[in-house]
Amino acid sequence: MSKRIIAIGDIHGGLKALVQLLEKIQPTPDDQLIFLGDYVDGWSESAQVIDLLLVLREKLPCIFIKGNHDAHCESWLMGQPLNPRWLTGHGYSTIRSYDSYSAAQKLAHLEFFRNMQYFHIDEANRLYVHGGFTAANGPVYEEDNAVLTKDRTLWELARLTANRAAGHPMAYPKKLQLFHEIYVGHTPTLNYNCFEPMNACNMWNIDTGAGFYGRLSAIDVTTKEVVQTDVVMTLYPGERGRN
Repeated sequence: MSKRIIAIGDIHGGLKALVQLLEKIQPTPDDQLIFLGDYVDGWSESAQVIDLLLVLREKLPCIFIKGNHDAHCESWLMGQPLNPRWLTGHGYSTIRSYDSYSAAQKLAHLEFFRNMQYFHIDEANRLYVHGGFTAANGPVYEEDNAVLTKDRTLWELARLTANRAAGHPMAYPKKLQLFHEIYVGHTPTLNYNCFEPMNACNMWNIDTGAGFYGRLSAIDVTTKEVVQTDVVMTLYPGERGRN
C-alpha cells in the first residue's frame, strides 16, 4: 500500500473524537500523520489528548503543528501569568483536565508543546500551518511565530480570489504560488455554514469545528479523501465545548 499523508484538523480536547477518527483511518507505520494544531481548549479531555498523541508518536510517523491554543497552554505549563483571553477561550477546561497530573507528567507535556513545529513543508512542496503567514516570501520569513498560529488573512485571500482564479494556478496570489498546496486549521468552516473541509485556490481548511458543534476531520492530501467523526458535542453530553 502506498504511503498516505493525512492532515488532521483542530481537536480541542475531544479525545473521544480523536480515538474515533483514528479507528476510521487505521493508520500504519507507512503513513504520515500531520496534526494542524489546537489540541487543547474546548472539551474536557485536553490533557488526555496530549497523552494519546505522546503514545501515538512512538508508534507512527507524526508531525505536530503548534496552534494558538497550544501556545497558551504551553505558557501556563511554564508557570507564566494566566492570559485572561485564554481563560475565557476555555483555558479553564484545559487546566481542569490536568487536576490529577503530577509535576513530572506536566513537564513531559511541556516538552511536547515546546517541540512542536510552527509549520512543515513536505517533499511535494505542500505547506502545513495552523493559521497562515503574512510574509511575502513565506512562513520561514515570518518575524513573529505567533502570526503562524493566528493568521486568517491567507485563508481569506484564497477565498476571495478562488472564483477569479479557478483552474488557473498562475492567477493565484503570489503568496499562494509559493506552494503546491497549503493546509490550515484555525478558522472553523462552520463560519461559512460548511461542515466539511473547504478548498479555495490551492488551500485546504481542515478545521471543521470539532470544538464547537462540528466534527473532527482528516484528509488524505493525495487523494483528497475525507474522514470525519460523529458531531463531537454528541460525544460529550452535558458539556458546552467552545460554544
